[in-house]
Amino acid sequence: MKKIIIAIDGHSSCGKSTMAKDLAREIGYIYVDTGAMYRSVTLYAMRNGLFNEDGSIKLDELEASIKDINIGFQLNQETSKPDTYLNDENVEQAIRTMEVSAHVSPIAAVPFVRTALVAQQQKMGEAKGIVMDGRDIGTVVFPNAELKVFVTASAEVRARRRYDELCAKGMEANFADILKNVEERDYIDSHRETSPLRQADDAIVLDNSNVTIAEQKEWLLNQYLRVVAE
Repeated sequence: MKKIIIAIDGHSSCGKSTMAKDLAREIGYIYVDTGAMYRSVTLYAMRNGLFNEDGSIKLDELEASIKDINIGFQLNQETSKPDTYLNDENVEQAIRTMEVSAHVSPIAAVPFVRTALVAQQQKMGEAKGIVMDGRDIGTVVFPNAELKVFVTASAEVRARRRYDELCAKGMEANFADILKNVEERDYIDSHRETSPLRQADDAIVLDNSNVTIAEQKEWLLNQYLRVVAE
């Protein structure tokens, strides 16, 4: 069976990563969470004082440091899912906090950050057999991907999922704050100058507001089987 590139784009907290991880495991593909890569750069910037008090980024210092930010993924044997590593440190939990969520969209809008990470992502996909999710995978990273999916859901549904996820992990969560963050990220992601979030012309749209994880898993697997059979 031929190997393809599967690009899954969409809004924040709409379940892209869950879909992508499940499919990759099902079909034996490599999964890459590009959102985790931008979150890792954000965490690095927070830890190294690269944000000003007003929330703006110290761009010159971040640009000088970008070459020292190495991001990778390693399979967690207990969860059977990939964990994110920043300079050889497992940061899978650290990058999922609300504080990182509140700072990631401005970092992701920085052109030199996107250029650096897109280059890494494209290298990861050279051999195909990859499932990658993010904001610009089907439009910028892999415009020739054989299967492109654009996932969306209402802001309220996405905020509730994020709230439940944080609570399940025992992390502090406030629904109103999360909803505000989701709406702000939607605006920033869709209006940034470099690689804005948009649906690729040849992407298949899935609104999963009222779809179960099992249903979307089956739907995505069927889309994959259809493409590889062509």
